[in-house]
Order: sequence, then C-alpha cells, then structure tokens
Amino acid sequence: MKKLARSSQASKGPVTAPTNAQGLLQTGLAAFIRAEARRQGFQAVGFTSAAAFADTEAVLLQRIDGGLLAGLPWFNAVWAHRSCTPQALLPGVRSLVTLAASYHDGAAGAPPPADGTGYRGRIARYARGGDYHKLLKAKVRQLAAAIATELGCAVGSRVFVDVSPMPERAAARRSGLGWVGKNTQVMVKGIGSWVLLAVLALDVDLPEGEPLATHCGACDLCLRACPTGALVDAYTLDNDRCISYQTIENRGDIPPNLRPLMGDWVFGCDICQDVCPVNRHAAATAMPELASRSVAHSHPLLTDLLQMDEATYTQRFRGTAIKRAKRSGLQRNAAIALGNAGDPAAVPALATALTTADPLVRRHAAWALGRIGAAKAVAALRAALSAEADASVLAEIVSALSEAERPMGN
Repeated sequence: MKKLARSSQASKGPVTAPTNAQGLLQTGLAAFIRAEARRQGFQAVGFTSAAAFADTEAVLLQRIDGGLLAGLPWFNAVWAHRSCTPQALLPGVRSLVTLAASYHDGAAGAPPPADGTGYRGRIARYARGGDYHKLLKAKVRQLAAAIATELGCAVGSRVFVDVSPMPERAAARRSGLGWVGKNTQVMVKGIGSWVLLAVLALDVDLPEGEPLATHCGACDLCLRACPTGALVDAYTLDNDRCISYQTIENRGDIPPNLRPLMGDWVFGCDICQDVCPVNRHAAATAMPELASRSVAHSHPLLTDLLQMDEATYTQRFRGTAIKRAKRSGLQRNAAIALGNAGDPAAVPALATALTTADPLVRRHAAWALGRIGAAKAVAALRAALSAEADASVLAEIVSALSEAERPMGN
C-alpha cells in the first residue's frame, strides 16, 4: 500500500472499491479526507474536478506574450498547457484535492530587531521555518496512503507542491478553498494569504466545491504598497519587478533601478501581504515545522551573510527554502540591503566583498559602497579600481565612484 501511494502513476482505470467502501467514494470519502488532512496540519481542504483549466491557460499565455514572466524562461506555452491539463499530469485522474497550510508566525510586519549587533535583513515568512516543499509533499503522500488504506484498494495519485506543473491557485479557487486577491495571492478564510498550497490528484470521484464569491472590493492597499510597482494592475504581477523574484529566482544582476526599492529584503518579500486587511487576524500555523526557527534565521545579520563561506552557508540553511537563492544570491542581496541602510560601519565588510571570487557579489558590493558614499567607502572603491580585472565589475566601480563623489543635493 505504501508503495502504491507514493507512485506518481495512475492505476489502469478508475478505482473500483470493495462493497464496504462504496459509500465512501463521495460524501463519506470527502469527510474522511478533510479529517485526515487536518490531522496532518492542513487548515483548509477543497475538492474539484480534473477538468482542464482553460481560462487559466489563456491568462498565462497572455502574460507570457506580454513579457510578465520573462524572468522564468522555462515557463513557456508548452509548460502552461501541460500544467493546466490534469490528464496530461496523471492519466485517468478524476478529482483534485486542494490543501492549504498556514505558515503565519504571528509576527505581523515586525521590523528587524534593533539589538545593537548591526543591520539585519528580512526573510519572507514562508521561508523562516523548514523547507515546505519536502514537508508538504511528505504529508500529502501520507494522506494519499491513508486514502488507499481506507478504500482498501490501489489508488492512482500524484502530489503537486509549488514548483510542480499544476496551477495550484486556480485549483484552490475552483474548489472553493479560497479566492484570489488583487495581490495574486490565494486568500483562505481565517488564514488569509499566509498559506502554502498543495494539490493531490486522484483517480477517484469526489464531490466538487464551488468557487467563493468573495473579492477585494475597492481595496487596493497592496497595489499602492508595492515599492517596485510589480503589481501593475489588480490581479496582475510583473514578475521581473517583484522583489521575491529578484531576490530568489534571479541568478544575475538585480537592475540598478530596483535596488534602492528593495529595502532590507534578502529573501522574498511580504509587503503586499502585510498591508492586506484580510491578514489582520490570520490564524497561526498548525505545522510547527513551518514556524520561525530564530531571530537569526528570520532576520539575519547582513554582514554575516556577506562574509559566510560555502560551508557555513550549507550548514546554516540546510533543510530550508532559503537555499534556493544560492550563496552568491544571498550575498548579492545582503550587499544591496547594506547599501540601502547607508551605514558607514558596513564599509569594511563590503570592502572585503570586493575581493571575493564571485563577480556578481563584487558588482553589488561596489554599488553598495557608492550608496554609502563615506570617505572609507570611496577609498575602498579606488583601491579595487586598480586591482580589478573583470570589465563588468570595473563598470560598477566607476559608476559607484561617480555616485559616491557626487556633490550633495545633485
């Protein structure tokens, strides 16, 4: 049974349950799944059919054509079509179970602590605990195994969490699990948008939920709060302008015009969720593994991030979603945050970063020194100018010197 539940392949046909399980295949089975999912720590459960998400595919194709997903080259028309066609993902699929787990840690919009140890960066809440990809997949597989045990027969199933090819938000909306807000996040009653989603595809018939009529009304706080203007319109996100994309998925340089707008975010961003009224009284997570590990993890010292070696990085962030940004990405982000802080005390760490083996970090450290502009920052830039051999880094140093030496008020 365990082997069957872990398989991503469907059985050769729909489930034919033994006589004593016939009554479970609709309402009874749905009730069992809800109870079992809540026991696993999921706080909301929905059900929908395995029909194709044609409307979602059309929207995705429009956004691909409009360049709003340009930073994700793998997200193309082929991917969109496959993602929106459940039968292509699990032949014989009949139902989708949608699941939501809160990751809210109770620290609504709390700034980095001012404890005198130095400037700290900010990690998005969903990444402050353990890696939700592995955690949720394991729990949903346990749910699939429990369903097979309850039915007493093989069940074709497949689990989808985040990066898997499944439009989870569309499935959540269609199932009545939640509704999509203007910030493009799924809102779940009692939890708000502090949710991680998972989908369990089954070759079993289940009752279908109805989409919720709830909506944002006239509220546009999220659109007005986004510092980079990534929310170009209600329900529309320009991926390339999003701080979350830039700090996590972007493996190269962060555009200079976005750097001053990133504040102290070094992994992800919660701004559009922090201002959302729906989130004001959100329930805390029911999965202890998702709770914030420590202040050092949720608000790391920026100079520590900038100076950590590969071994320290691996040990510190093992088992967390933060590893997705890679060490060079975190150090790039830390350099930007230090530049935005404008504290001359950060100059020695940034000057040292100008000698790192990674040109990506050197370029952003140079930018940060230019932003700080103190005499020691200028000296560090001039010293690096004579020693640097990489043309791209040299260009950043020259630009930073120009910024640092610009007369006040210009």
